Amino acid sequence: MNSVGIDAVELWTGNLKLDLAETFAVEKGKDPEYFTKGLGLRASSFPDSYEDIVTMGANAAKRLMDRKGLEPEDVGRIDVATESSFDNSKPLSTYIAGCLEQVYDGDFHHANKGERKFACIAGTQSIDDAYNWIRAGRNRGRKAIVVATDTALYERDDSGEATQGAGAVALLIDEDPDLVELSTEQGYGSADETDFLKPQQQFPSVDGKRSVQVYLARMREALEDYESVAGDVHLDDFAYAPYHTPYPGMVRKAAALAYRHVTRDTAVEDELAETIGRQPRREEFEDDAAYQDAVKDYMDALKGTDQYTTWYADTVEPTLSISRDVGNWYTASVHVARIAALKEAYEDDRDLAGENLLVASYGSGAQAEIHAETVQPAWREEIASLNVDEQLASRYDLSWSEYEEVHDRHNHEKDKDLEEFTTPSGEFVFDGWGRMGERKYTYVE
Repeated sequence: MNSVGIDAVELWTGNLKLDLAETFAVEKGKDPEYFTKGLGLRASSFPDSYEDIVTMGANAAKRLMDRKGLEPEDVGRIDVATESSFDNSKPLSTYIAGCLEQVYDGDFHHANKGERKFACIAGTQSIDDAYNWIRAGRNRGRKAIVVATDTALYERDDSGEATQGAGAVALLIDEDPDLVELSTEQGYGSADETDFLKPQQQFPSVDGKRSVQVYLARMREALEDYESVAGDVHLDDFAYAPYHTPYPGMVRKAAALAYRHVTRDTAVEDELAETIGRQPRREEFEDDAAYQDAVKDYMDALKGTDQYTTWYADTVEPTLSISRDVGNWYTASVHVARIAALKEAYEDDRDLAGENLLVASYGSGAQAEIHAETVQPAWREEIASLNVDEQLASRYDLSWSEYEEVHDRHNHEKDKDLEEFTTPSGEFVFDGWGRMGERKYTYVE
């Protein structure tokens, strides 16, 4: 069978921006470097008063269809991944399809539609669903659109408030893809966890320290499981490693863990041993506490070595460039990281065709998935078509009082009217409420 993968991607960011160093840090009375260096974030994106998860997702999907010259009859499946849904029955994919039908001839009446939920990993799971649908031969020659869209809001003064964000990524899944081919091998790490959840509530309940521990544990399990089917991972196997990125500081922890794992019992460990010693082995210690202390000391030393810092700068750092300016997009986060890596390679005029990405997705609750992707010959044309920099530069820069108003506007428990800060043009907008309390949308030329 032909290869299956991601044929094209599009990104749509919220039209508003909150500067963390110049605005958020000042209001909170904190050193700006706590955000810019500690969390690794410069700014967050937010939706304007006429934007929400449907408009952002529909706008990204429309850009995707327009660029690829698609009509509704070319699409046999629309899956939406989100953890910001406002309806417990009707999936967002129906809203997005309804938006798109306003601007295209034809309809999506014969397209399968659904909504995936598993915290931030649902976007990757939706890609898996589309991949399997095509590989099974059930697509009738049609393509699938996956939309990952979220507004990641926290309660005011919550510890996660600085990591907020809003935006969407739309991905076209097809045979003989132009961007990346997906591997058949996957690795999973999953457990029943309560590190982050929203039981009948908009804002998450988060155990921040536990959430980091669970993230790292599930990522380690997924990497071990991936290696059980794909073979040992080596540092030079992959050009980039896009991670789920709630904030870049968490990726730094996961990357160091992965580096330690894949270099164990290799020539790289032998070389590192000359300066920082060999990795601790559990059997060398009488109890787990002593072993964990030794691991921490080793990891601290590892992150200061030339070998590690060079690998991180080349393989992981490029995946974080967009997220630093938009914050956490939940289900879209790892897909933003992929775009960022390929965008940097394009700007560096790197010949990436045939090289591999190791993609590490994660969702609280909790599950991680790791798989490989092979960059395709036409990747440059796809990435060249994106307008990420223009979108980021055109956002309205919020003052603190304006941010407070925007947060209230998108708080489901508050009925807050707010004049828009930007003027919509060539995009879908929220247009009020229908007779059954449903949200209505229209396209603004």
